[in-house]
Amino acid sequence: MAATVLDGVKISNAIKAEVAAEVATLTVGGLRPGLAVVLVGHNPASEVYVRNKVKSCEQTGIYSEKHTPADTATTEDLLALIADLNHRDEIDGILVQLPLPKQVDSQKVLLAVDPAKDVDGFHPMNVGYLSTQRPGLVACTPAGVMEMLKRCGIATSGAEAVVIGRSDIVGKPMAMLLTNANATVTICHSRTKDLPGVCRRADILVAAIGKAGMVTRDFVKPGAAVIDVGMNRVTDAAEFASFWKGRQGSEKREAEFAAKGSTLMGDVAPEVAEVAGALTPVPGGVGPLTVAMLMSNTVKAMKMRRGNKLATPAGTASSGTASSGTAD
Repeated sequence: MAATVLDGVKISNAIKAEVAAEVATLTVGGLRPGLAVVLVGHNPASEVYVRNKVKSCEQTGIYSEKHTPADTATTEDLLALIADLNHRDEIDGILVQLPLPKQVDSQKVLLAVDPAKDVDGFHPMNVGYLSTQRPGLVACTPAGVMEMLKRCGIATSGAEAVVIGRSDIVGKPMAMLLTNANATVTICHSRTKDLPGVCRRADILVAAIGKAGMVTRDFVKPGAAVIDVGMNRVTDAAEFASFWKGRQGSEKREAEFAAKGSTLMGDVAPEVAEVAGALTPVPGGVGPLTVAMLMSNTVKAMKMRRGNKLATPAGTASSGTASSGTAD
């Protein structure tokens, strides 16, 4: 039996609808969340991502600004811009789109963002809040995964979870969120011995390694929930054929590859659908949730910064900060 498909688009739309309802309530009370996005230069992929974020702001009623310094901008130029945005009370969230040009000290710029406005959840202060289960802003992709698990009824408490990948953006915060949700968590990486064997223990397997189709059926316990965070563009015909050629239901993807010479796929091979109990598609799985959680984080930042005391409506995205209240 094929795995249940976890529809990230449907969940993302639900989260954005909840955010929009809350923003409408806040606006009536005289408060409107504000997000500033900093896009340096003309990276085509970054421009697409930023357009999606600005569009989501429009959909949810969040005020947005796009700042577009030239690709010749220096670290000092960006630090001055960040300092200005930090001091503007109507700006609740600041997002610096990566990558930045080579001449810019990216770490210095990211650290300059006020942690209270760090809607990406990358600042060490917010990472510390997450690790100690204090209220803070959590990285959007892992927070989105937690929303998906919750809304799809996939239990984390007592579950064995394995995260493949140890990046600061996904792997580490993902592991921390799962730990806070009472899962027993293993983080795997390039030095892990018997990686397939470790992964086969997982009730929940999160793949965030950045290699197309690396996770095969040998990695997956029958019935496990498999969350594919990867986003890889496959352009080699032989590689494409090894994953998709002749596979039932792959006709649309084969036609796409024939027309475009490429396809997007995750870190999980298509054959995993024959073993897993639940599986996120790529595209249409985790990706849409990242932008939805950015909107949720912006509202949360405004409420934390500006002292709004309105209770979060039941069912509204929590940005992954829930704590069990235990420290064992």
